Amino acid sequence: MRVAVVHDWLYVLGGAERVLKGILRCYPGADVFCLFDLLPASDRRKIGYETSRASFLQKMPGIRHHQLYLPLMPLAIEQTDLRDYDLIISSSYAVAKGIITGPDQLHVSYVHSPMRYAWDLQQTYLEEARLDKGIRTLFVRLLLHWMRIWDTRTANGVDAYIANSRFVARRIHKLYGRDSEVIYPPVTVPTIVPTTKKEKYFLTASRLVPYKNTRIIVEAFRALPDEKLLVVGNGPELASLKERAGPNVQFLGFVEDSELQTLMRGARAFIFAAHEDFGIVVVEAQGQGTPVIALGKGGARETVVAGGAAPTGLFFDEPNSSEVAHAVSRFIRSEAAFLPVNCHRNALRFSEERFDHTFKKYVDECWERFQASLVSPVPNIVPPMVIAYK
Repeated sequence: MRVAVVHDWLYVLGGAERVLKGILRCYPGADVFCLFDLLPASDRRKIGYETSRASFLQKMPGIRHHQLYLPLMPLAIEQTDLRDYDLIISSSYAVAKGIITGPDQLHVSYVHSPMRYAWDLQQTYLEEARLDKGIRTLFVRLLLHWMRIWDTRTANGVDAYIANSRFVARRIHKLYGRDSEVIYPPVTVPTIVPTTKKEKYFLTASRLVPYKNTRIIVEAFRALPDEKLLVVGNGPELASLKERAGPNVQFLGFVEDSELQTLMRGARAFIFAAHEDFGIVVVEAQGQGTPVIALGKGGARETVVAGGAAPTGLFFDEPNSSEVAHAVSRFIRSEAAFLPVNCHRNALRFSEERFDHTFKKYVDECWERFQASLVSPVPNIVPPMVIAYK
């Protein structure tokens, strides 16, 4: 069986690249295709491949500012030549699922999210990019309208969908009218419960961009002057966040993964205010034995246990600073109920080992059914499953 793995693009190591690494662990002989690949050789080896096959966008000037080439991305992905492959796995959060395959090829798509900026979060992205007014917004909206048409047209080219959360599965069903199997992304979780003593600080970590909502966390601690907050990460919002912060907020900038894990182990709680499709960092914090205070929307609803006999965190309902401050106060009053052992046990549900086993088993079942469908009068590629979007 000849296997190709198609990823949107490769220029940073993020959550989607962790999934790509997991896919290549399951299919180590697969060839990697993408729109462009700017990763150094060391990062490629971390993911699990030496070379990739990129589209014509690889040679375009200023490709690091890849948003400028959005109008060309559908064309570029459709030019990917996959004629020599039997199984194609796309890892898609933009256009990778739009590859063209034939009737004798199986296409399984792991969807991190449909194009959020083109669908339900269009207005949010336009406002953050300051493209919601003026003459430019007309052209951008026309482009996104065309992208939605293309995205919908290519939805039926996928034989079987995998969603990274039930939240994304609902979006896939709403936008494409297709069911999907939920297989959570792989997260590195320690094999034993960390025993580090908790320090007197709260922690948040993310890229400092508007949709991560770090601003409301920083503002919340102005109303909590006796509590300390550490902020990990860099981004365009750093300067404005420092202006809004009180003396009890400390900015650490970028830190290596090992240092971030140490900070997570020592934190009283990890605070997460973004509306994410999954949110790997939320699981990482729990894996270090640290409870989470999170916005109760999106993937966090599936990764944090709020209530019951073994809680691992609590939620706030709306993304504003007063809600965050109130949630932190609620946490402090019941802090003893959030045990590190329960947080760690919950995080193990999302381990790399669990991903590898579940992903390989599901894709292999799809392959077996696909092979049977080649001689069956009624193809049935996707194995029975619990409908995840309900």
